[in-house]
Amino acid sequence: MKFKRYSLPLSVFLLVFFLLAMVQLKVERPMLMAERFITDAGWIEILIIALYGAFVAYKMQDTANVPQWRKVTWTIFSVVFFTQLAIGLSGFDKFLMTGKLHLPIPMMILAGPIYRGQLSVMTILFISTVILTGPAWCSHLCYFGAFDNIASSGKTSREILKHKVAIKSTIIFLVIFGAILLRWFNVPHLTATLIAVGFGLAGIAIMIFFSLRRKKMVHCTMYCPIGTIVNVTKHINPFRMYIDKSCTLCMHCTRYCKYDALNPADIKKGKPSLSCTLCGDCLAGCHHNSIKYKFFSLDHEKARSLYLLLTISLHAACIALARI
Repeated sequence: MKFKRYSLPLSVFLLVFFLLAMVQLKVERPMLMAERFITDAGWIEILIIALYGAFVAYKMQDTANVPQWRKVTWTIFSVVFFTQLAIGLSGFDKFLMTGKLHLPIPMMILAGPIYRGQLSVMTILFISTVILTGPAWCSHLCYFGAFDNIASSGKTSREILKHKVAIKSTIIFLVIFGAILLRWFNVPHLTATLIAVGFGLAGIAIMIFFSLRRKKMVHCTMYCPIGTIVNVTKHINPFRMYIDKSCTLCMHCTRYCKYDALNPADIKKGKPSLSCTLCGDCLAGCHHNSIKYKFFSLDHEKARSLYLLLTISLHAACIALARI
């Protein structure tokens, strides 16, 4: 039993160390932050990040800890991301990657390439995470979504978010159509950037006025076009979540779901709705252990361990690499 308790943290440590070691050895240096200041210090950073990943895995393998530690680690991710950006923009170029700056608003992952006519590093990174871990971008990796998660802190309202699909569909259409028009009419970069900033500020307002009150991630669930893309494309990844027959319809799990994915109709169907991000918060609220992960024919516990292994490892690796 003791070995089982440490097998997941050890696996995360080894995977994170391997991934970052490949970056250190195969990618032109300096890619890792520490390497930009002291030669070969990247190896120390790799060790620290791998230990961090192992610690997170140790904490999150207990379902009761998931909501708390997911919030903590996701917040750490965003703080690191935006702190590096702020320091870099203040004149310390070593904190920035080379190349063009990417406006740190998730919508730009979609609209940016349409407007510019070429893919960005963030777009490629986003697509890669969906392939590897399905919807984990929207619960562990989005630098913007962590703030919506904080805004929705507390016991979630059981009130259903109405017209969710219609609103999501309208917004993603407007973003795509708007980006096409901006490119078509050759609108200057400054004007396009100001429009994008306005979109981002509107998202923050939604967090303050809606997520904070409803205790649900209204921004990520209804407003963010990247969240909509994740909802639609996540099934290219084989991980799933289901509710087995031991469920008593007590509805306690809905108090833990920030993504409006466990409403009565969803629970009766035996699976969360399309907006589920497999975050696992609901497991802490299910007293009958009825909510389970699925990965092909794997036992549900092994499926969850595999999901945690991939998601936490990707989260830890991105902390070391995700810079603008």
